[in-house]
Amino acid sequence: QVQLVESGGGLVQAGGSLRLSCAPSGRTLSIYAMGWFRQAPGKEREFVAQIKWSGGSTYYVDSVKGRFTISRDNAKNTVYLQMNSLKPEDTAVYYCATKEGPGSYDNWGQGTQVTVSS
Repeated sequence: QVQLVESGGGLVQAGGSLRLSCAPSGRTLSIYAMGWFRQAPGKEREFVAQIKWSGGSTYYVDSVKGRFTISRDNAKNTVYLQMNSLKPEDTAVYYCATKEGPGSYDNWGQGTQVTVSS
């Protein structure tokens, strides 16, 4: 299957920026789309951003639109989540994920912690 490794999390002040990276490996030809999700303490996991593997079209949840950017580096086979103007409510474990079709995401990385302080 596809293995996913996230990196780039950390502690940042409100208004700051972080860039998360996700490097897939294994059977990557099966990927239809890659996405970022997050789970805050005591909350359910929520969708953040998606990029389609073929074509590169993107989609964002309203709460991050205009602040976060998902992108793809074809040469490095890596997906990024650039997070600007971070808010304390962005604090969560961020997960990279893949899916093989237009249905639900079903393949997950282990997550990277993002903490935004005031």
